[in-house]
Amino acid sequence: MNNEPSRTRAQESRAAIERIYIAMRHLFIRGSYKPMGMSGEALRSSLITLSPEIYGSIADSEKVELDGLLYVMERLPKGIEECRYIRLISREGLEASNFKAVIPPKRVRNCYRVDEEQMLIEMTRGRSDIYDILTHLTFVYNEAEKIRKNSLDYQGNLKRDWKRLEEIISKEEKKKKFNYEQANTYLSILLGRTYEEVHNAGKKFAKKKDTLNSLFHITYWLGKLAIEEYLQKIDREITFSSNLRQRVGHHIYGELWASEIKKALHDRGLIERPIHIISANPHSVMNSIYAIPALKKDVSKGKTEDLALMLSKDKSGKLQASVQRFAEKHGLYQIDDTSGTNLAIQIIDTEKIPFRLISKSIKVDLKYIKTSHPVLVVMDYAFGEQAFETMDELLKPFEYKDKLLPLNVKSVSVMGKAGILEGKKGDIMIPTAHVFEGTADNYPFENDFNAGEFAGYGLNVVRGPMVTVLGTSLQNRQILRYFQKSSWNAVGLEMEGAHYQKAIQSAALIRKSIDTDIKVRYAYYASDNPLETGGTLASGSLGVEGVRPTYLITVKILNKVLQQDV
Repeated sequence: MNNEPSRTRAQESRAAIERIYIAMRHLFIRGSYKPMGMSGEALRSSLITLSPEIYGSIADSEKVELDGLLYVMERLPKGIEECRYIRLISREGLEASNFKAVIPPKRVRNCYRVDEEQMLIEMTRGRSDIYDILTHLTFVYNEAEKIRKNSLDYQGNLKRDWKRLEEIISKEEKKKKFNYEQANTYLSILLGRTYEEVHNAGKKFAKKKDTLNSLFHITYWLGKLAIEEYLQKIDREITFSSNLRQRVGHHIYGELWASEIKKALHDRGLIERPIHIISANPHSVMNSIYAIPALKKDVSKGKTEDLALMLSKDKSGKLQASVQRFAEKHGLYQIDDTSGTNLAIQIIDTEKIPFRLISKSIKVDLKYIKTSHPVLVVMDYAFGEQAFETMDELLKPFEYKDKLLPLNVKSVSVMGKAGILEGKKGDIMIPTAHVFEGTADNYPFENDFNAGEFAGYGLNVVRGPMVTVLGTSLQNRQILRYFQKSSWNAVGLEMEGAHYQKAIQSAALIRKSIDTDIKVRYAYYASDNPLETGGTLASGSLGVEGVRPTYLITVKILNKVLQQDV
């Protein structure tokens, strides 16, 4: 008789996440692995056990997950489905070569197609980025196996539907017409989905034709390589360059990035001024301050949100370019990132902002501006552990001619995207603490924002602890329910909060490079609800629905930093 207590689904899921990360660390240190070998199988089986919400029907042995496939392919370089060999590298000089960089539409990183079989992918955002891409690749190989099984009969021979797909791909490559209804019928059999599901998915892929290959193409190449490995023993392989393995964890890119910013501040005579760091979408900060005067809108009528919607719908980019030019003439400095972090930077000298022309929704203490001349340092969204690396380096003093020049940092404001656990897309979360998943690192803090500041705008606002997860693509319903319903009472999940707060507390309490009374502000808008059917990240982005919460939070941040003691 077995008297051992049974484990809950949440406990099994947390154990699966731990196994996935242990396996990934081991494979990274080893330097290479074959996805369909023993190590790859261990990753796949753990991911299937976990069955993250974002990967939908990954655990189904026959049905290919179509929404998850679209989500993943938008974060991987175009053509990766054709590559048998994938190599993850650090920045190793390829940017100066004749290889054309392939940049995924939803994850900015340089990738290089070396030949018809090999893809190189630059990893400059740290461990979180590496784990994220390995998780996506594991999902892709799992779905490729389903295609392979659906394409072979019990004797190992290619089915008629696969041969018909080969003919369709040949016509597609030659830009010849083919019968889409017949093609979708063959595809539905190979993908284990209904005709309607395949038809709808095909339209979604077709809308991304500039950055993604068609669903026919992706299905064919995923299946082709899986079939060749199964029948001909031609293995697929993922490798990690020695430079990448040596550099990860040493803040090489974060240090270069922070040095560029501090040098720019010093060269412009701004380094001794009060500095307010804002982690947000740089466009939202620039547009909130400069769009109305740049586009010569009536200040009494012009609303930042309305202008933002207009700018988002301007496909030509001419309006945004006009705002950019105006901003650069009135205190905004765009810092080109050469470090490889892919984090854009703007420095805004508030002394040069034409405050009498900007939106009345932004409250300004002109006396404070004229006497203190604060400076805004706006950084783009970091990714996972990259948030610690970049913020940790940014808060260190600037080394100049054997002198240490500390930055006079007054506040750090973070506007982020997060998954909400009780609510809908577009809602706002105000964290009171960051709970770091899988560790004992928990960061309670005094948030300078409160929920009441966001009331009355037609958006739901929740307040409470938020979970900083190891990867959004590794969360399933049971784990999320545990964080929501247990004593944690979590309101959402994101990937950067604990890393930012760790860097801030280290700088303030241990290194003492910034004041201990530094103001911290965190506010997130819900990009998805992973507990809601059809509400995960794989269901699509917020689009114009995200404009309202993005600009509301941005304006609230500006109201804080442009007034003294607010």
